[in-house]
Amino acid sequence: MRELNDAELRDGLTAALAVRRWVDEVASHAPFANLDALFDAARVAAPLRRSEIDEALGHHPRIGEKPVGEGAAQQFSRAEQASADAGDSALAAAVADGNRRYEQRFDRVFLIRAAGRSRAEILAELERRLLLDDRTELAIVSAQLIEIALLRLEKTFGPTFGGEPS
Repeated sequence: MRELNDAELRDGLTAALAVRRWVDEVASHAPFANLDALFDAARVAAPLRRSEIDEALGHHPRIGEKPVGEGAAQQFSRAEQASADAGDSALAAAVADGNRRYEQRFDRVFLIRAAGRSRAEILAELERRLLLDDRTELAIVSAQLIEIALLRLEKTFGPTFGGEPS
């Protein structure tokens, strides 16, 4: 296991969750003995404030849309949104309609941990969450951002720490 320098750590943290306060807070706990210690620091730095959720959402494409650019965060988004039914045009239209309704309802992009979920599952969750009040939905978005961040941290730093968390 090699020790991460500050720039590598901050770049990886930013690709996982582009919230400056969160990145600073997690980085302040370095060096990390293992991936679990990094995960613990990431969880302690949560939950996110409304302004931080807005900051983070600026780096996430809509479900079903291709991310713009070629950075690590965009590569993560492409991989996370890949699913067996991603090419289903009827599902794509339903998700696009759901995205539109969600944005009208909550004035922000719908966010969900897409990795490991089919478009049909994502659509069902989008429809369910459209019925929630703003406070409940905001808490879910914060939790989803942290779930996404943890998956991205594992992919980014898992090899540095010799694999998966214990």
